[in-house]
Amino acid sequence: MLLVSWRQFATLLFFAVISSSAFLRAADVKSEDVVARHLDSIGTAQARKDLKSRVVEGSCTYRVIVGGSGAVDGKFVLATAGRKANFLFKVNTNDFRGEQFISDGSKTSEAGTYNDKTRSELGYFVYSQDAPLRENLLGGVWSAGWPLLDLDARKGKVHYEGSKKVDGKELIALRYEPKKSTDLDIVLYFDPQTYQHVMTIYKMERSNSLAGGETAQAGKQPRRYEIEERFSDFKTADGLTLPTHYDLRYTLETETGFKKTIEWEVKALGIHNNIGIDDRSFQVQ
Repeated sequence: MLLVSWRQFATLLFFAVISSSAFLRAADVKSEDVVARHLDSIGTAQARKDLKSRVVEGSCTYRVIVGGSGAVDGKFVLATAGRKANFLFKVNTNDFRGEQFISDGSKTSEAGTYNDKTRSELGYFVYSQDAPLRENLLGGVWSAGWPLLDLDARKGKVHYEGSKKVDGKELIALRYEPKKSTDLDIVLYFDPQTYQHVMTIYKMERSNSLAGGETAQAGKQPRRYEIEERFSDFKTADGLTLPTHYDLRYTLETETGFKKTIEWEVKALGIHNNIGIDDRSFQVQ
């Protein structure tokens, strides 16, 4: 017969209550609560409502991390007004000039930035899967059209995915589903203390076709794509708290196992809210 002292019983009961409470808190979490706290982390409702446009200027560094080597410094500019956006990552190399992504609020374009007018791997991916640009997800809260500012109007959906550990840190995860379907799996991550948006991961996997038969496909893996955005060094200006450090990584893994990862690291030197932007900046070519 198992005998338990009152002290042991009380201890067991205490941990049972704590565990039960934690479970209930996790079960009671709603995506709309996370979104509401996230919006409060940006600024007051009035400050968010007053925002019409934004220009972010800064320095950037382009790096090939996997599948090559090298780094080059350049300039970054983001102009955004409502759902319109123009991203410019500019560098000067012998054959590569950077990236430019434009959305006029409905249509998107991705510039060919090699000397022969072709697109980079990242440029082609954003061209073929434009949901991050079309939905104003790219650039996170820097975008004046950040969809979480008005989910009802955007008709997007978010689903609470619980707490996820990323690089040893617990983050709150929300899965985002745009009104228009996409092949991308999109997950937004938030700091559990501040509810600031600190990361977005977009993933897509493409299976091989059966062309060539089973023998030709043996040993090959699905082709995988991933964009990872990270945001840090938050500062407050004009009543809005925004990141001043932005890191965008794109990874491609082919069927044969070849892997390439490139990175754009941006440090904001100036964030200007509600300034006039020529509408021609958002013309889609």
